[in-house]
Amino acid sequence: MPDRRGGPGANVGDWDTGAVSGSALSTPAVASTPFELPDSALAEVGTRPFGIYVHVPFCATRCGYCDFNTYTAGELGTSASPQSWLEAAERELARAAEITGGPLVDTVFVGGGTPSLLGGDVLASVLGAVKATFGLAHGAEVTTESNPESTSPEFFAALREAGFTRISLGMQSAAEHVLKVLDRTHTPGRAVAAAREARAAGFDHVNLDLIYGTPGETEADLDASLDAVLGAGVDHVSAYALIVEDGTALARKVRRGELPAPDDDVLASRYERIDARLADAGLHWYEVSNWASNDDARCRHNLGYWDGGHWWGVGPGAHSHVGGVRWWNVKHPARYADRLSAGQLPVEGSETLTEEDIHVERVLLTVRLRSGLPLSALRDGERVAAERVLDDGLAVVESDHLVLTDRGRLLADAVVRDLLA
Repeated sequence: MPDRRGGPGANVGDWDTGAVSGSALSTPAVASTPFELPDSALAEVGTRPFGIYVHVPFCATRCGYCDFNTYTAGELGTSASPQSWLEAAERELARAAEITGGPLVDTVFVGGGTPSLLGGDVLASVLGAVKATFGLAHGAEVTTESNPESTSPEFFAALREAGFTRISLGMQSAAEHVLKVLDRTHTPGRAVAAAREARAAGFDHVNLDLIYGTPGETEADLDASLDAVLGAGVDHVSAYALIVEDGTALARKVRRGELPAPDDDVLASRYERIDARLADAGLHWYEVSNWASNDDARCRHNLGYWDGGHWWGVGPGAHSHVGGVRWWNVKHPARYADRLSAGQLPVEGSETLTEEDIHVERVLLTVRLRSGLPLSALRDGERVAAERVLDDGLAVVESDHLVLTDRGRLLADAVVRDLLA
């Protein structure tokens, strides 16, 4: 899945910019009040890079820790299908281009769910629809998430030929018993093999996702996972602390006492170990939960989220942001398709961000970046708080930016709370 979850331990916040959580089935319905993007927001289009996020809501099975907006075939029945989803997504892209004027797209991210379940040809069609409606800027980054078990050399070759430039694979762990706790279906070695297949198909940029702090995971398990990641030759790694989300199977097991809750001290120790191993191998953090071998390897699409960029989220439950207006689509694939078939955008709700909202989000997100938070962005009272953060050794000043120290990354949420208090 995309780089959307939180960072080390409970002290780092969760920021989900792609698809809202939950998968409760609902009755298809058409909105009574059509959504319109105001002229003030449209005037901002073209002032900064523009991204497209495409949410694929399908999964073969449900992972016990996941609360993203996903559905198995059994949950959907005959109410929706990949074909009806694709047709609806193409309609939404066409409407989005019509509304925004179709700016050239700088980044595309296909997430989920499990996009690789659709196969290379369907994902190529998705990218083809983006090209036909918006067009891609020169050097555009085009990413898809993939589950290792639903990939193959032929799959990666098809994606590369279609114009995808980056692959993100959900590895989570190299320990079989850890994968079992997470309800992951792939075998421990498959993620590394898939990463190598992607590289062989011509992908220079390949990411592996790790989840650490799973109940039963040992330090040796983590080391084995890091050994596998580093042996795969990838240029990007995302590592997320396990978060027990309400409403998930994992949360129910923890509540019943079948599994212990993640321990904050263990999570912090795991994070430090991950950072040290990756840094020694030449992958350096550029966001609290993300490491890259060089600037080109960084995920530009996610940087757009963290920098307050503009993007249109296509698909059930997808979120969008343009010019200070944020909106989100209906969750259920059948409702999503019905809205678009009726000639309406599939928007469930929206909000116009105030200056205060924009400021808070800038502090919240930018402080997580290695480039840091510009001191000029701080208000008078926040500058006083920043002095305390500096005195406590949680940050340093580099080129007039507040940059988290190693200890500060472990307490990133606390730093944000101090700055905004």
